[in-house]
Amino acid sequence: MPAISAFDAIGPAIQRTKTFLFKPFRLSTFLKLCLVAVITEGYGFNFDFSVPNGHLPNRTHFVSSHPRLTPELIVAIVVGALVLFVLAFVLFYLLTRLRFAYFHCLVHNTRLIRPGWRLYRTQATRFLWLNVVVGICFLLLAAILALPFVAGFWQLFRHIPPGGHPDTGTLISLLLLVLPVVFLFILAALATDVVLRDFMLPHFALDNATAGQAWTSVWARLKHEKAQFLVYTLLRIILPIAAIIGAFFVLIIPTLIVIAIFVLIGFGIHSAFAGATGGTAILGILFEILLGLVAFCIAVFVGLSVGGPLDTAIREYALLFYGARYERLGGFLFPPPDAPLPPPETA
Repeated sequence: MPAISAFDAIGPAIQRTKTFLFKPFRLSTFLKLCLVAVITEGYGFNFDFSVPNGHLPNRTHFVSSHPRLTPELIVAIVVGALVLFVLAFVLFYLLTRLRFAYFHCLVHNTRLIRPGWRLYRTQATRFLWLNVVVGICFLLLAAILALPFVAGFWQLFRHIPPGGHPDTGTLISLLLLVLPVVFLFILAALATDVVLRDFMLPHFALDNATAGQAWTSVWARLKHEKAQFLVYTLLRIILPIAAIIGAFFVLIIPTLIVIAIFVLIGFGIHSAFAGATGGTAILGILFEILLGLVAFCIAVFVGLSVGGPLDTAIREYALLFYGARYERLGGFLFPPPDAPLPPPETA
């Protein structure tokens, strides 16, 4: 089994991604795999939750129009929260199953999602509960770290007279204390995610390991190559960000051109049917809806075509790096020289 450093694994990961997604190339299969990759990795799309018109709703109006908390309303809020919690848990479970299925695809060089979905049901459930426990621990840690700063901000704003402003120096000093803690917390969360998904998940899948067994195996390898694992973790965090930035600069001009074309077409349709009534007005609305659907489909296609290969390459990179240190995984990824990598199995 070859010894691959964190830097040396980048090139083979890109090559495996090309082979897996494009050789042979079928558009329907490509889009299916890209969709799974984007869902399981999450680097393909960015969601904007900014408030429309660039400002927050009027706070006074919100408070004045807020309904009174009646017992019925409290019950409805509790039931709604429970429904959302159950829905989120189910979606997280399905996402975990899908991650194991895509792991199976990449390890065994198959484009069939269903075999991995069925094969790793028990392991995925066990891995799900591990993630839940880790998530709860991080929430508790965040609460503990936030307590001193919440107290500081409370003291700062509590003594502000009506119509006054907080002391700028004190506010800046509190922010300067908060930002490093937030940065370290995010970095720790990202590193934990790398350990779970890149290092422990293969042991869950291939060894049917428990959380303790998987961590013991990972920790033994971490202690043996601390520097390489540290470099890998840094690259694992930096490379997707660099790839997204690069894709943004490559696509920004074509995107602006396409947006301008759709805006002009939409303006033309709106002008052509302005003042229309009856069936003609309905026809104009249908044209505008059709234009919006076309624009949406193009956006999804571009997002999948860019995000899918990126996310697949990230997963291939993780497999190659850890497979060079985990014999069972490496046996699938590094076949003997006289056994070349077979073409991906298709449906």
